[in-house]
Amino acid sequence: MGRLNKLQKFAEIFSYPNVFENFHYEKVNVLDDNGDPLDLKGQWNQYFFKNNNPITLELACGRGEYTLALAEKYPERNFIGVDIKGARIWRGATNALAQKLTNVAFLRVRIEIIEKFFAKDEVAEIWITFPDPFLRPSKSNRRLTSPYFLKAYKNILINNGLVHLKTDDNTLFDFSMESIEEEKDYEILYKSNDVYAKPLEIQELEFKTYYEKMHLKNGKKIKYIKFKYNV
Repeated sequence: MGRLNKLQKFAEIFSYPNVFENFHYEKVNVLDDNGDPLDLKGQWNQYFFKNNNPITLELACGRGEYTLALAEKYPERNFIGVDIKGARIWRGATNALAQKLTNVAFLRVRIEIIEKFFAKDEVAEIWITFPDPFLRPSKSNRRLTSPYFLKAYKNILINNGLVHLKTDDNTLFDFSMESIEEEKDYEILYKSNDVYAKPLEIQELEFKTYYEKMHLKNGKKIKYIKFKYNV
């Protein structure tokens, strides 16, 4: 992707009504399509979705394939794709507008500060689909299932809120199992080292991202963990 093309996409998503961006790490404000600052923490349904439907996040959403697929399947729920890469969010947000999906929004922000943008009990479900596994041990704290992030999710999830991890990486899968089991407020409901080795028990696993298709083509096995927050 050329630099000019990236800049064009950044300019476009700045005007999109379904994209909210944060440009200051220490501030909780996002900017709407008019460039006005908003504090949406605890206000997503009231301000954007105009309903009280449960909210699902897709973290590190990339192009938003899972966000869009889930939104089409469950029109009675609201979905927010979260990523820091603007060019990727542009693709998901553009497709959402083209498909007239009114139950989809995108948030461009660093996931490390996710709890600044959602209130306690505001999120019903989280999907983490093929995140960067950060394989170097020195960067394990950046994995989206590290203790830091698992604690952050507790501050935005409802009681019995669900979290899903889908990955091709053995290191991330094993690390995640250990991290989840060490957190007393989480309970693992389902796990699989190869989700396609037998008929799918969880229907949402049929959706495949761009990266998942590449992993499958290269013979990799897809792993999955479903767990819930229960206080």
